[in-house]
Amino acid sequence: MCLAVAPILVESCRRRGYRPVPFLLALACAANVGSAATLIGNPQNMLIGQALRLSFGGYLLLAIVPVVLGLAATWWIIARSTAGNWSEPAQSFEVEAPPFNPWQSAKGLAVITLLVLAFLFTSWSREALALGAAGLLLTSRKMASRQMLALVDWQLLVLFIGLFVVNHALAQSGMLVRATTALAAAGMDPAQPTVLFVSTAVLSNLVSNVPAVMLLLPVATHPLAGPVLALSSTLAGNLFIVGSIANIIVVDQARRLGVRIGWREHARVGAPVTLATLGISALWLWLVALWT
Repeated sequence: MCLAVAPILVESCRRRGYRPVPFLLALACAANVGSAATLIGNPQNMLIGQALRLSFGGYLLLAIVPVVLGLAATWWIIARSTAGNWSEPAQSFEVEAPPFNPWQSAKGLAVITLLVLAFLFTSWSREALALGAAGLLLTSRKMASRQMLALVDWQLLVLFIGLFVVNHALAQSGMLVRATTALAAAGMDPAQPTVLFVSTAVLSNLVSNVPAVMLLLPVATHPLAGPVLALSSTLAGNLFIVGSIANIIVVDQARRLGVRIGWREHARVGAPVTLATLGISALWLWLVALWT
């Protein structure tokens, strides 16, 4: 979503005389918050769902309330932060984009719809379904697979690989074991939802959310550990630019089109959005814990 929408958003804003930055920040924040709603919304949720064998529909029902409320809070915070200053002189601007392909677009929408329905209403292997869907999308008589693979942002994949290298080094150093042992000795068991929620939020902004989840999965033994990890790691990603890949993509795409989003400018929106959405999520999980 961020790769596809960011350039179009910059073009639309400049043609209509709107400042692109508030809209780009809204895109990044909404992508992060919205992705927490399902187990296929982002990489860390996929990992959590597979490792902890979470129900696709069960997680959706639990996460949808804090996500919807979080999106509303995000809109309100960004709208207030602009103080009505949306406009700038309009200018002619056009981004390079591949031509619209109705067949490939319809094919993609049909495949993703069937895939989500299969996730919701069958017990078939999720990884097999996902690989089958990917294979079906790559099958085309008119569009070569190399054309589609050429659209992949390989620099981002290298960044991901680097994060996993850092994650492995941190795990091998024994620092995580010592940290969890120290927390337990201080009466703060990392397996407990509250401690796990806070630890995930902090660690997600130190090593990014996917590596943070990988590091904390071994202590995710509580019945609510899956939703706690998924919501906290995803929503914490809005705090800093490096907190999530969605932020990095939006900032990088904006820079390529001449729109600069600095750390301070991002934090002015990202920090309150993070605190608000994490607060909503924590309250909801506490209520769920009481009900169950």
